[in-house]
Amino acid sequence: MMTSKSATRPPRSASRSATRPGGGAPGRPKDPGKRAAILEAAKRLFMAHGYEGASMDQIAADAKVSKLTVYSHFGDKDSLFSAAIVAKLDEQVPATPFHSARGGADAEPGGLRRQLTRIGQAFFALISSEESLAMHRMMMTATGEPHVRQLFWEAGPRRLKAGFAEFLREAIGQRLLDIEDPERAAGQFFCLLKGDLHVRLMCSLCTPPTAAEIEAHVDACIDMFLRAYATGR
Repeated sequence: MMTSKSATRPPRSASRSATRPGGGAPGRPKDPGKRAAILEAAKRLFMAHGYEGASMDQIAADAKVSKLTVYSHFGDKDSLFSAAIVAKLDEQVPATPFHSARGGADAEPGGLRRQLTRIGQAFFALISSEESLAMHRMMMTATGEPHVRQLFWEAGPRRLKAGFAEFLREAIGQRLLDIEDPERAAGQFFCLLKGDLHVRLMCSLCTPPTAAEIEAHVDACIDMFLRAYATGR
């Protein structure tokens, strides 16, 4: 009996999965240098042009790799966008200061305030940068896709808030702070730091504040936060 060609042809889905972007060769090690170059290009282009304005072709060209290599490392555009937001956040507000309430010099008098100051200054530097302001403006436009805003929230603000809430729980455990709801207090802290100044910066209604003005703003926010939540207040 003659065997039909369709009986010997590999399934259509199998042949596609072997060559689809992001599939790659099984077990092939990824080049960390190329991954870093892709991430740097993604940070620049997403921050400059937003999710919709930055294409995978542009990112590949900027990173000097093929588009297939971009997909091989990050799978899809959503994953690359999230990774770029996380990387940008880690540059400005690294995770290290959030683990500060654990003994040592940080447990000494004034240690908590010093750490809140470092976190506050790093956060304000992040949200007041031209890249961050441009990204926030694009997130607020009517043309922005809802799922992109969700990606931005999950990778950026929500992740930062969760890290700071954990920091507050450590301080509560050391009886440095008296807080019933650390998640809410974390949101309050960042809202204090934004204030009306961030809104005016986003609307281009004021010039960037000086270093002295930022220091005074952050200090005033921390004063208010500690008056509300410091033990023995």
